[in-house]
Amino acid sequence: MATIPARATRKTGARLTLRIDLGAGPDRRIGPGKIALLRAIRAHRSISAAGRSLGMSYRRAWLLVDAMNRLFREPVVSAAAGGKAGGGAQLTALGERVVQAYAEIELAASRAAGPTLESLERLTS
Repeated sequence: MATIPARATRKTGARLTLRIDLGAGPDRRIGPGKIALLRAIRAHRSISAAGRSLGMSYRRAWLLVDAMNRLFREPVVSAAAGGKAGGGAQLTALGERVVQAYAEIELAASRAAGPTLESLERLTS
């Protein structure tokens, strides 16, 4: 699966940032930070390493994963405790679907808003 960046205009890099509210409350939001964390977990197979790669503490990364796991009907990340066996984490099938759905929504929004975003950017100083 390809990572689809937010659309940036040619001039100065105005960006469309997408946050999806799946109900009331901050724990019911999915946005670029949580999606970046899921992608980093996929790449590093570790919550700790994923958090480090994004400049966040293990605690912050774990709290975000816990919030996402509670948000959806099934966990989006499966983790095994560390120790001699090494532990690790991986996206579940649902986690992969969440990342893909976000990327598809982000791409559709960027395509739809691109011309208007560029027009708006031309109005800035």
